[in-house]
Amino acid sequence: MERRFDADSTTDDVLAGCDLSGRLAIVTGASGGLGEGTARALADHGARVVIACRDRAKGEAAAERIRERVPAGALDVQELDLSSLASVRAAAEALLAAHPAIDLLVNNAGVMACPLAHTAEGFEAQFGTNHLGHFLLTCLLASALRAAAPARVVNLSSGGHRFSDVLFDDPDFEARDYDKWTAYGQSKTANVLFTVELDRRMRDAGVRAFAVHPGAIMTDLSRHLVPEDIAAIHARAPGGRLHMKTIPAGAATTCFAATAPELEGRGGLYLEDCGVAEVDDDPRSASGVRSYAVDADAARRLWTLSEQRVGQRFAP
Repeated sequence: MERRFDADSTTDDVLAGCDLSGRLAIVTGASGGLGEGTARALADHGARVVIACRDRAKGEAAAERIRERVPAGALDVQELDLSSLASVRAAAEALLAAHPAIDLLVNNAGVMACPLAHTAEGFEAQFGTNHLGHFLLTCLLASALRAAAPARVVNLSSGGHRFSDVLFDDPDFEARDYDKWTAYGQSKTANVLFTVELDRRMRDAGVRAFAVHPGAIMTDLSRHLVPEDIAAIHARAPGGRLHMKTIPAGAATTCFAATAPELEGRGGLYLEDCGVAEVDDDPRSASGVRSYAVDADAARRLWTLSEQRVGQRFAP
């Protein structure tokens, strides 16, 4: 029977009857919020989950909270600061040493609409953390993903990708005034474009990639927002009010991307509300994916730019 989900479907709905025993999942940014919700859901269905996060103490606390809900849960913690390429390289080395085969990589961590800041290497913080850090991590873990094939990579994007295409001529806002929402939109578009090119490069090896819009959820990701930001977000939504999700509902599309049998043999897709989104360039639309975010030429261009930024080339 065909499964049907909607905006309020939860991780329990999506993972009903799913057995992930023997599978390894790495979830970045899983010390709280959506990442923790995703880690809990995967662990509850038998997966061994690595909580990859910047603050080890917060990661250990999240692991304990999950164990309270899932006593048999197999959980590990790995330090990972996506705003430092040195930290990403160290984390990837440790992960490969401990886990030569990785079934699921969920690139969940991120920052949103923060004041102008820069990563350790000097990249604009949202582009550097949300995209470049995950780009490097994923490419360094590619051998372990291939070893576990069929494997999946899930990149957390956002409906915020509609705020901006990638600013290829000035991604770090060196020659233009910084706008936090443009920067956020750029990073979320980059997440989708990365998904498109990653899937093209790895599909023949049995590794598929998906980009996910989880929906609107109040988590620590929103810590930089002021009341005026929240009011403006609601004003842009249909009917003047954004549909807010719970964490289990917000993590549902991630879990769908990671496990759904409906997605076998497919990849390079943008998902929302536990389904595949259509391309929609109507500026009034609050759903779908912009065509510039799934453009194959732009995806290849971003890959080249990303390799230049991280200082490493990866096999085609």
